Amino acid sequence: MPGCFKKTLFALASLISFVSFILIVVAMGIPKWMTGKILCKTGADLVNATDPELVKFIGEIYYGLFRGGKIRQCGLGGRRSKFTIFPHMVKKLNTGLHVMIIMFLCVAIFFSLVSFGFCILNAIKVPYRAINGPAGACLWNFLAGGFVVLGVTSFMAAVKLHHLTEKIANFRENVFRFVILEEHFEDCFWICVASATAHAVNLLLIAISGIHFPKIKTKTEEVNVTAEDIMY
Repeated sequence: MPGCFKKTLFALASLISFVSFILIVVAMGIPKWMTGKILCKTGADLVNATDPELVKFIGEIYYGLFRGGKIRQCGLGGRRSKFTIFPHMVKKLNTGLHVMIIMFLCVAIFFSLVSFGFCILNAIKVPYRAINGPAGACLWNFLAGGFVVLGVTSFMAAVKLHHLTEKIANFRENVFRFVILEEHFEDCFWICVASATAHAVNLLLIAISGIHFPKIKTKTEEVNVTAEDIMY
C-alpha cells in the first residue's frame, strides 16, 4: 500500500486529470475561441466613409471549432447571422489543419481519462508493473498535455498564418468584403491552455511523490544492567 503522502498526491493528480478532461470537452463545445471586429470594406468604400462614419460599418464576429456567429454592419444597421463550420464552411478553410486541431484535442481527452485512471490506481495500491506506476502516469500526463499544446498551437497557426477569421467572415459574401480590425483569443482558448498547464502540474506532483524523505528515528536510551540490579 502507498503511504499517506503518496496517496494524497496521486489523489490530487487524479482530480486534476479529471478537471482537465472536463475543461477540454467544455472548450470544444462552446463557440468562444475567437472574437473580433470586422469592417465592411466594400460598404465603407462605396460611401467614402471617414473615421466618424466608419462606426456604421464595423461589425463583430465570434467562432469556435464547430460554429459561430457575426454581426454585419454595412451602413444599413446590424444584421445577425449564425454559421456552422461543418460541413460547408470547412471546405473553404484549411481543412486538414482544422481537422487536426479537433483530432489533437480528442486524443488529449482520451489521454486525460487514461491519466485519471492511472493516478487512481497509484493512489489505491502500488502497481506490480513499472509501466502502471508513476512512470506510466507521467507518460499519459505528458501525452495529454502535449496533444493539448499541439491543438492550441495549430489553432494559433490557423488564425495568424492562414487568416482563419478573415476567411470565416467572408464566407458566402458575394457582394461585400470584410477585413479584420481586431481579433482576440477568448475563454475557450485559454481554458485549453489551462488544461495543458494542469497536466504539467500533475507531472510535478508525480515527481514529488517519488522523493524518498528520510525517516526520523527516535534514539532509545540504553539500559545499563548492573550486578546489583540482577540481585534485586
